[in-house]
Amino acid sequence: MESLTIKELVLATKGNLVIGNENDLVHDVVIDSRLANKDNVFVAIVGENLDGHKFIKSAYENGCKTFIKNESSSINLDSSDINLIEVKDSEIAVGDIGKYYKSKFEIPYIGITGSVGKTTTRDMVFATVSAKFNTLKNEGNLNNQLGVPLTLFKLNECHECAVIEMGMSGFNEIEYLANIVNPKIGVISNIGLSHIENLGSQEGILKAKMEITTNFDSSSTLVVNGDDKFLSTLKNQNHVFKLQTFGFDKDNDIYCKQYEMTEDSIIFTCIIDGIEDEIFIPTVGEHNIYNAMAAILVGKSLGLSMDEIKSGLKNFKATKMRLDIVKTDKFTIINDAYNASPDSMKAALKILGRYKNRRVAILGDMFEMGTHAEYGHRLVGESVINNTDVLLTIGKDSNFIGKEAEKLGFNKENIHHFDTKEDAINEIDNLLKDEDVILVKASRGMKLEKIVEYLNK
Repeated sequence: MESLTIKELVLATKGNLVIGNENDLVHDVVIDSRLANKDNVFVAIVGENLDGHKFIKSAYENGCKTFIKNESSSINLDSSDINLIEVKDSEIAVGDIGKYYKSKFEIPYIGITGSVGKTTTRDMVFATVSAKFNTLKNEGNLNNQLGVPLTLFKLNECHECAVIEMGMSGFNEIEYLANIVNPKIGVISNIGLSHIENLGSQEGILKAKMEITTNFDSSSTLVVNGDDKFLSTLKNQNHVFKLQTFGFDKDNDIYCKQYEMTEDSIIFTCIIDGIEDEIFIPTVGEHNIYNAMAAILVGKSLGLSMDEIKSGLKNFKATKMRLDIVKTDKFTIINDAYNASPDSMKAALKILGRYKNRRVAILGDMFEMGTHAEYGHRLVGESVINNTDVLLTIGKDSNFIGKEAEKLGFNKENIHHFDTKEDAINEIDNLLKDEDVILVKASRGMKLEKIVEYLNK
């Protein structure tokens, strides 16, 4: 992070400097007191489980000299050698500082969102534009109201582009992030069932995702999956921005004509500006062709040549636990345990189905589906057929995956349900065979990476 003065922090947050020197400098913004030191500002956030104001003293003892706190908090430091700024809402203050700091860098900003695959899309877009530009992206899951500004604080004078993933669970959250980042290129990967518990319907999810176009004008570009049932409706509408679509259907701006998939890569033929081009990506799954086409359109919007785009995609590396294929002495493990939705589960099962060895699916609950939980898990059960030989389900709602598979003719003897991952681990040795191909997938809260760790041992 480039340095900011205390005066700039006050200006950005519209806060009140209770004590301190306006000319002092900070070189980072942190919300974890353990990371606080003399060179940064510690912002005390009130979280679900912890109140950061209680850690102000700890941050001071670590050497931190600059603090931002809520004016409503009575916690104060009895010290004269600090800078203390009071604000109405410290969480909003982090976003305000992020927006102010981001405005110092006149570079292209690309916003990525979608129900499924937004992180992989982000990683593919990053790989693509990195072929030409020094690019920043979110690390891990820093895609929310705190993670996005914390990502922007990593910008420095060397960066020429930024790819920012934007997550949400309800209305107005993408709008909030869009007002901070103000991207000129937006990408929506698809509209699925993720967070439908909060948004009510897929139409509601579309409305929430379209908040990424907040502040868009005629110079802005929105890149969307033109095959998606809900996003395809945008083709028949008038927009103030430029709409670019991708997919397998020929009525998209670019489309995939055909593809060949091995165990670890894909070569697909894409029609771009009426010209056929062969694209290589070092990953598997038809859904990743969609992600690659999104990256192609972003690259073209930024003026990259097709040679640069193809070179960037060759260097794509997925974030861990997303279709991470690991081969041990006994098994081939498809570690996709980071998160799950019906669409991503079905896509992962389709990949499992391509293997010739015995195929085992270890699937856990998908969260935030509310009254749609049974329906969503039964949808996955349909994809178990023809793609899986042995099914292990873990949790509560995942039981419906097995029930639907059995209803559709899957051998009941090969369906095993466990209440917890610990129960599954206790029995797993009796259910697996050498040379099995094993898919592990569930929502983040299920923490099925523990299964993967056991299998790796």
